[in-house]
Amino acid sequence: MKGFFGWYKKHITAAIFTGLVLGILAGLFLAVKFSFVLSATQLLGGIYMNALNMMIFPLVFCSIIMGIANIGNIRTTGKITGYAMLYFLSTTALASFVGIVIPRLIRLGRGVTFEMAESDIQATQMTSILDTIKGLIPSNPVASFANGNMLQVLVFAAIVGFTCISIVDKAEPLLKVIDSVNEVCLKVISIVMYFTPVGVFCTITPVVEANGIETIITLATQLLILYLAFFGFAIIVYGASVKFLGKESPKKFLKAIMPAALNAFGTCSSSATIPISKKCMEDEMGVDNKITSIVIPLGATVNMDAVSILMSFMIMFFANACGVEVSIPMMIVLLLANVLLSVGTPGIPGGAIASFAALATMAGLPAGVMGVYISINTLCDMGATCVNVIGDLACCAVLKEKIKLNKVESK
Repeated sequence: MKGFFGWYKKHITAAIFTGLVLGILAGLFLAVKFSFVLSATQLLGGIYMNALNMMIFPLVFCSIIMGIANIGNIRTTGKITGYAMLYFLSTTALASFVGIVIPRLIRLGRGVTFEMAESDIQATQMTSILDTIKGLIPSNPVASFANGNMLQVLVFAAIVGFTCISIVDKAEPLLKVIDSVNEVCLKVISIVMYFTPVGVFCTITPVVEANGIETIITLATQLLILYLAFFGFAIIVYGASVKFLGKESPKKFLKAIMPAALNAFGTCSSSATIPISKKCMEDEMGVDNKITSIVIPLGATVNMDAVSILMSFMIMFFANACGVEVSIPMMIVLLLANVLLSVGTPGIPGGAIASFAALATMAGLPAGVMGVYISINTLCDMGATCVNVIGDLACCAVLKEKIKLNKVESK
């Protein structure tokens, strides 16, 4: 039995793909003819979604606090950290701009119609800038959790996280408790994820049954557009930064990082790629260990450029497909919230699911979109993780040149 679970964990991605394919076939052929198939998948899919949503709020709250606390406790030279954070924030701003502009320019999701269960959570209200700012601070944090106000939960977590940094040692007992709760949440989520192949099968079947073959065509088109945005961003932004800021050949850079990029694409884990990323940059690009030891782990924590693009594309796609209006001010708030979420998002497969659940809640999307998103999450995550890792390594290449220039200037 232990050997089976080890084999199953190793091949979970293949199992998810299998569940997706079988769910599509069941929706097209079985659910149409046999009503009990639809009833059974709706029941099991609902149980799966409830189990997944059960830990979203505590996981988001605890992971953001621990992410902020860990960043504040990094022992390193301020120069490298400062340059790295400036680079990451700059590219994240560009990625957010891409995420806001492109989906609107191409009218992503317009003309697509999905029949889904309605959400019982209201969208974050955007009445005015002043009212929005006033509503950021929760007067009752417990009520924010109970009412599903994700924006207030995010702000409350940020306040607690930065306060823990400021009081240092006195916050250690609280951080230990929060870290333990965070680990429990991650463990529960990881257990639920074992049932993802079944969950994907059960959640995609009713959607395909209700919407037909157009669902597959629509999702495939969405993935193609998303990947064009991912790698277009990587080629233009990261390629330009390596060439003009890092004074390196983009072709040489691409050849050097290929093992890390492919590993990230296959594992969907930036954390698991750290050793390979370090080896690529140190052995092939000649970047100092002092730089890679800081930038690569830091990037795995805070550099989520591709996730910003992914989240904005998915929110706009599902909003348009489901007839939910998402204004530009709301989109800006969602992207700012995503930056905060990325600080605590674990660099593991499926780490973006919690972020999407939080943002979908804020946008007031129908509950059914979670099932559809989860069914294609692995395909999205593969490209997003690959691009994020390329961004981490591009930062290393830039800092190699910047630190060298500073040494020359200091002589």
